[in-house]
Amino acid sequence: MEYSTFGRHVAVDTWGVEFELLNDAQFLEAQLVEAAEACGATVMSVQSKQFEPQGATVLVLLSESHLSIHTYPERGFAAIDCYTCGETVDPQLAIDYLVSVLKPKKTYAKKLIRGLGELQVESPECKLAELV
Repeated sequence: MEYSTFGRHVAVDTWGVEFELLNDAQFLEAQLVEAAEACGATVMSVQSKQFEPQGATVLVLLSESHLSIHTYPERGFAAIDCYTCGETVDPQLAIDYLVSVLKPKKTYAKKLIRGLGELQVESPECKLAELV
């Protein structure tokens, strides 16, 4: 079987997020898994690290690629990215879910279209997702 090299990689910087939300690796782990499921991705494994005195990193390995967050609670900042290969899983849905949960005051996002030759860069609009 031959697979398409097409992929979408959405990266977003979020600012103005509550300290407590960004300083809880367990909470973030659960939210990233929910975000992966919300976009239809298949979770393979999850790694997380709670840093001292603050901060967290969570990486969700997807069958389609990955979803990650790196936090700086003392600055209200989180760097989030989701890369998925193929046409069936939309990484923007995972990003929208996480933005809806974290409720940042500001977001700055870029989407790379990958695997088709020269990288294409777009500026997606982050939309609030319906939280269940």
